[in-house]
Parts: sequence; C-alpha cells; structure tokens
Amino acid sequence: MQKYYYDLHLHSCLSPCGDMDMTPNNIVNMAKLLGLDVIALTDHNTSLNCEAAIKVGEEVGVLVIPGMELTTSEDIHAVCLFPTLEKALAFSQYVDENRIHIKNKAEIYGRQVQMNENDEEIGEIEDLLLPGSFIGMYDAYRKAKEFGGICYPAHIDRDSLSILAVLGEIDPACGFFSVELADISKLDELRKQHPILDTMNIITCSDAHYLENMRDAANTLELPELTREAVIEYLDTQR
Repeated sequence: MQKYYYDLHLHSCLSPCGDMDMTPNNIVNMAKLLGLDVIALTDHNTSLNCEAAIKVGEEVGVLVIPGMELTTSEDIHAVCLFPTLEKALAFSQYVDENRIHIKNKAEIYGRQVQMNENDEEIGEIEDLLLPGSFIGMYDAYRKAKEFGGICYPAHIDRDSLSILAVLGEIDPACGFFSVELADISKLDELRKQHPILDTMNIITCSDAHYLENMRDAANTLELPELTREAVIEYLDTQR
C-alpha cells in the first residue's frame, strides 16, 4: 500500500462558473506542479472535457479520473467517478437526456467551452449546465453504478447544494460509502451530529473553479496501486 496525493473535484472551462483559464492543460499541469498524483475532472452535469484532460495527464504523469458533479432533482451536488472515459461519457449522455434544458446566457453565467488536449476550442454547450437533473439523491448512487461508476455527496459541510443542507441527514438507503468535505476542520463537529460518518470514507477536495483555488498536495489515499479502479474501489468500500 502506498499513499497518493489527490484532488477529486475540479471544474474546467466547460462549467459555466469555471474560469476560462481552467483548460485541460492548465488544470493537469497545475496539478503536477502542486504535487498531486491523481485528480478528477468533475464539471457540472457533463464529462465532455475529460478526454482532453486524460490525454494531458498521460503525457505529464498525473492520473486523471473522468467524472462529473451531478446536480440531483433536489438540487444537491454529488460527485460521480468512472474507471473509463467510455463509461463516463455514457453516463454524461444519460444525464444530458434527463436534465432540465434552458439556453445558457453566457454574459450572465459564463461560457461552456469544450476543448481538445491542445486547449483548442472544439465546441460550446448551448444549454445551461447548472440546473438539476431528473435523478434523485436516492437514485444517484444506483444510477452511477449501472454505468460502472460510483457516486457520493459533494461538500456536505456547505450551507447550500449539499445533502445535509437539503435533506438534513445522510440516509443509509442512499447507498453511499464516501462523502466529501470542503473544509476538513468541520469533520469532528459533523461526526457528533451525524454518527453515520464514522462508517464512511471522508475525503476533502478543492472544488476549484479557478487555478488559484487548486490546493497543494496535502491529502492522501492509501492504495495498492495508482489506478482509476483502485481509487474507485477505495471510495466504494465501507470502512
């Protein structure tokens, strides 16, 4: 077993709230400079920039996991991760077919730009990616598993768009084995309020929308090997 530095919640310029400097090359190379071993690209309700990030990661030696930050029907954010690009893109297509479609107003929300591995624009999503999907929080884990991935609640310590803010609890019936905190210093207090956390994997990630918000290498996962499958298995196992 070896410890690997991670950040499993990053947004690119495909997210409307993601800065245009969050290109595949900039994200992956910044991760390399920060000393991260593995990252996940988790744009809002889409995985279309993951292919470019994976290709850059292969060049510079950073493992990139394809993923998504799913917005559920309750307006709760959940991170979804997949072992292969193909499975991530299949899930991304499913979400696109099962979400609210309203035209993006780029002057208000920001552009939603798809790029290739050379940071060249190859497309722009016209419908706003922020609105919720038709996938409920009680179905999110099961649906991600159907596509070969996993799902867990994002930034549970925040006052909005989190499972605790909306539902008030983490119901075991949801099926999650992991949770993400934005601020790990809140963990002890949250454990007092929600004993279920004692049985779950706890990770903390940057949720960076800007390069300057990406965090230095500080948090680790202990894995038998550095692969997407090993990361996903770790997060999908009860402690």
